[in-house]
Amino acid sequence: MTHDNKSIVQQALTALVATGDVDALPPLLSDDFLHHRPDATSKTKSEWLAAVGAALVPLASMQVEIQHVLAEGDHVVMHSRRQLPGTGPEITVVDIFRLDNGLITEAWEIIEPVSQAAANLTWWEIR
Repeated sequence: MTHDNKSIVQQALTALVATGDVDALPPLLSDDFLHHRPDATSKTKSEWLAAVGAALVPLASMQVEIQHVLAEGDHVVMHSRRQLPGTGPEITVVDIFRLDNGLITEAWEIIEPVSQAAANLTWWEIR
């Protein structure tokens, strides 16, 4: 089961990042799919697919280096480094996916600009 979940997530991300094929995503997402962000906002399946579709031009040219893909039970975690061509900013991204019955039902995404990483190591200090 864990291996299948990992394969499903890798299939979805390969379709999206490598080919820019947003149409390959809907069959891999449950109807009640939710995409969560750190600011406590969430998007439904249709809202998230529309946002991804609107970002296709930058996504199609983005360089993605997957560092880790870990799976346990119904969760898959991917850690990657991403950068737009040229002098675009480099970001580190952690995506967490929850799957149910072979479909991605929830996703969480945390993005940190690499240039700000050092400052975020001391976020608790009073400035």
